[in-house]
Amino acid sequence: MSGIRDILEGLRKENRLRMIPSTPAQGTLDLSSNDYLSLGSHGAEWREEFFDLYPHALFSSSASRLLSAQQTYHTMLEDQLEGLYGRPSLLFNSGYHANVGCIGALTIPSTLFVADKLIHASMVDGLRMAGSEFQRFPHNDIDKLLRILEKEAGSYERIVVLVESIYSMDGDEAPLRRLVEIKSLFPGMMLYVDEAHAFGVRGPRGLGLAEELGVTGSIDLLLGTLGKAAASAGAFAICSEEMKSLLINCARPFIFSTALPPVNAAWSHFMIGKIVGMTESRRHLAEISRLFSRRIEEISSRPTGSTSQIIPYLTGDAAKALAIAARLREAGVIALPIRRPTVPPGGERIRFSLGADMKADQFDTTFKILEETAHEI
Repeated sequence: MSGIRDILEGLRKENRLRMIPSTPAQGTLDLSSNDYLSLGSHGAEWREEFFDLYPHALFSSSASRLLSAQQTYHTMLEDQLEGLYGRPSLLFNSGYHANVGCIGALTIPSTLFVADKLIHASMVDGLRMAGSEFQRFPHNDIDKLLRILEKEAGSYERIVVLVESIYSMDGDEAPLRRLVEIKSLFPGMMLYVDEAHAFGVRGPRGLGLAEELGVTGSIDLLLGTLGKAAASAGAFAICSEEMKSLLINCARPFIFSTALPPVNAAWSHFMIGKIVGMTESRRHLAEISRLFSRRIEEISSRPTGSTSQIIPYLTGDAAKALAIAARLREAGVIALPIRRPTVPPGGERIRFSLGADMKADQFDTTFKILEETAHEI
């Protein structure tokens, strides 16, 4: 077992050994959660209402979607999403399953994937596991993307461009309108957008950045997750009827995984019903996120680049990120250090994630510690 010990010791020496965090004490300010609308922290308030509305939702599907007899709530949720987006939807067990499955299904002859350098690991794993042909372009570098498309368009029937609408580590946005314009220039181009960190918090009804920008109909495959702002679990793909049929038949994580429990699908349906009307929560979250980002910029003397509820505080060093996170935790603030391989070397940081029930004065302790540690550590 020395090889295993060597790996773990190497991670420890590089300050990259990870452990599952313990549950924080009550009253702790959690700035690490993806519970962007704060629905998860208040879910118990709706328990009675939920079970009144969905009294027959079982706690296990006991089979995959292609085999299970328990489909009522899954179909109800897919119909709800189709009604909101105006196109078919398909449920997956998680965002990871969705990305791996969709990319695998799209890996067919004469297909090239072109991916933003900062796409999520689930998309990268999907490309690698499927043996996809792919190229990457520097983050949000549209000129480089155009050069790749111009060079490769004649060699492939389809080129699938992979981006996130809001990037999970930097909190910045993909230029979706520009990507839609580019798509119109290349008939074989497909646009694949992961809205994991935008679903619930952006757009008039919380359907994501694409809804906010009015380009939803131009995106060939739009993915959203239900385990973040929706305070549930699972994920969904929005696509054409033909694409949905392809995914049902060729997306291996969909075919070979036991389906989400019916009660989980029912809870997602319940949560989305609340999300669409949470306009004021979205407005408040955007406001405190701007204030938080501005204060981080003052402390660090550099722009955060964030335009969302995800705000990075770069340390450029894993040990420093660990030390700052420890100081914050001692003061009752949970904000976790992000290190390789989640970010590249030199990109180590504290990643702050805000929730809609937070108030600006709750961040005073956080800013005070960051000011102190900027000079001490």
